[in-house]
Amino acid sequence: MPQSLAKVHVHIVFSTKNRQNLINAEVEKALYDYMASICKELKCYVSKINGTENHVHIACCLSRTVTIATLLEEVKRSSSKWIKTKGRAYKNFTWQIGYGAFSFGESQLQDVVRFINDQKEYHKKVTFEDEFRGLLKKYNIEYDERYVWD
Repeated sequence: MPQSLAKVHVHIVFSTKNRQNLINAEVEKALYDYMASICKELKCYVSKINGTENHVHIACCLSRTVTIATLLEEVKRSSSKWIKTKGRAYKNFTWQIGYGAFSFGESQLQDVVRFINDQKEYHKKVTFEDEFRGLLKKYNIEYDERYVWD
């Protein structure tokens, strides 16, 4: 086949360092828009970005020429640098080192977008840690609890 074609949907989750509550209403929308623009530059088109004060979920279609690691490195590096320009409250802003990345099919897109959209309501009942453990279990990912959190 002379042409390379791909459509890989990814649900990405990562938190602020030590789950500090630093993503407030003052910067949230602009932060998510900025992150979406970084993804778009890398040809990783976003379906939804949302989160809470301490973590972010991104549903995007991964470019066939960009790895998940490269995408996350750029999103985290650029957004961290950007948010530090938004005032003294963000001068020490840092993302956690790791992340979770979960693939899903086209038929699951609306469910994933709905889940991401409902984050604030969902986290009135469930902690980030329990949510993340649930995603690891759902996607059958083995992990060592000692190395999941930073």
